[in-house]
Amino acid sequence: MGHAVRGEGGGGDAGIGPSEQPPAPRFLDALALWWKLGWLSFGGPAGQIALMHAELVERRGWVSESAFLHGLNYSMLLPGPEATQLAAYLGWRLHGVWGGVVAGGLFVLPGALVIAVLAWVYMSFGDVPAVAGVLLGLQAGVLAIIAQAVIRIGKRVLRGPLAVGLAVAALFAIGVLSVPFPMIIASAALVGWLVGRFRPALLPQPAVHGAAGPAGEVSGPSRSLRWSLGLAVIILLAWWLPVAAVGIGLGTDSTGFAQALFFSKAAVVTFGGAYAVLPYVAQQAVEVHQWLAPGQMMVGLGLAETTPGPLILVLEFVGFVGGWQQPDLASPLVSALLGAAITVWVTFVPSFLFVLPVAPWIERLREWPAANAALTAITAAVVGVIANLALWFGWSLLSAADAWTVAFVVLLSSVMFAGLVWRGWSVLWVVPACAAAGLLFGAVAG
Repeated sequence: MGHAVRGEGGGGDAGIGPSEQPPAPRFLDALALWWKLGWLSFGGPAGQIALMHAELVERRGWVSESAFLHGLNYSMLLPGPEATQLAAYLGWRLHGVWGGVVAGGLFVLPGALVIAVLAWVYMSFGDVPAVAGVLLGLQAGVLAIIAQAVIRIGKRVLRGPLAVGLAVAALFAIGVLSVPFPMIIASAALVGWLVGRFRPALLPQPAVHGAAGPAGEVSGPSRSLRWSLGLAVIILLAWWLPVAAVGIGLGTDSTGFAQALFFSKAAVVTFGGAYAVLPYVAQQAVEVHQWLAPGQMMVGLGLAETTPGPLILVLEFVGFVGGWQQPDLASPLVSALLGAAITVWVTFVPSFLFVLPVAPWIERLREWPAANAALTAITAAVVGVIANLALWFGWSLLSAADAWTVAFVVLLSSVMFAGLVWRGWSVLWVVPACAAAGLLFGAVAG
């Protein structure tokens, strides 16, 4: 138990007693575990984080409690999927840069493969009456899940009149004024920074996931600023060279290139998780680019809710459907796979940029008051954005439906919402139950 955690280049933690320092696993053992976790990472960020904690901290002791909490607290400050970024950070602690790349990549890959297969099934067989009924049930379930997310996140972050006001302002801005999502995020961050600096009592911050660890514990191998800048350049090239290749190969007016640019921009404004970015994606992908319809977006979210991996993999579904319906190549399937691949690439590669170059300094950044205040304001605004998403999806689903379909959707969504909020039902069975109810409704109504 006295061995140092190995990082890239042989660096290790200093000043930690034998009882505090977990042993370092072999690289192949860590690789096998990340692959396993990728297939088991159901339940959204909370479930994924709990799974990593159980396997890495409690069961194997590869990572200390304080190191886990340090990485989690930092990941919460970042745009993008916090569970994936936490996996990349923990992988870095164990085996340096390549450990972070493998951990983050394998955490996403299984879910991405599953979404690609399910998207193909949906596009190939979605017009079959039985499948249409299942999809209607999925959409009703997703409506309930989003409404429940508003309640859940609101209870956690809307502390005080200013936070509530930010949420209401964001709802009005995006729903009535059609203010772009990135502008809402930037405005909320500015308000949070100003309040945090001059009147911090007006914006109480939610409790962090845990306390800091031992004062002597540091986050893996130390690195120079030059090393971090060099790594950041490499990741930036890895991010943008495929985008450039798509633009050169298919043209800058192609669907694939438009998706690469759009989801690259989305990757840097996804504060607050997948639900927060969905209104922005819906506004652009549905209304501007017309890659898919609102109902198709809800189907994608339902599939992402019940498959392993980060919920933000719903964007892969958007990329797949957009490539299928606006193909750049002779084969819609190949175009769809290209759209899915470039979407996944530009959605997740930025996570490595945000984590790996700064990993040696995460301990210093974790206590940055300005960042914490800005994040609190952003998260409050996100509650209003998610509320608008629920209203937008509900209107899209019900406005063109007949009376029987409206009654079915309202009843099913209400029952599932009540179960999620007051009975603690799990999304992992709520979504399949909605699909089964939709299948039954389709058989009766048909």
